[in-house]
Amino acid sequence: MFVLELTYTAPIEAVEEHLEAHVEWLDRHFADGTFLASGRKNPRDGGVIIAVGDDRAAVEKVAAADPFSTAGVCSYRVTEFIATKTVPELAAFRQQLTS
Repeated sequence: MFVLELTYTAPIEAVEEHLEAHVEWLDRHFADGTFLASGRKNPRDGGVIIAVGDDRAAVEKVAAADPFSTAGVCSYRVTEFIATKTVPELAAFRQQLTS
């Protein structure tokens, strides 16, 4: 599982110019099962996405295609973690620790 933290690198007015395309990109990845949750950070200086994927490279490729990324108005920090505990609704995404 992955935490994608995006931080705006441009004024909010520039970010908002790409918001509609960003939301469409989010919707596509929610529909294909890659994204489990997303939202703005508070204060509004970026956002967070909880994602699943085959590997880090695949998730980084998805993040790079975000219209915010391609427009140069945000940067991404991708953190991979092993989800050993979840709420029942996310049981399908639980992972086992390897030695």
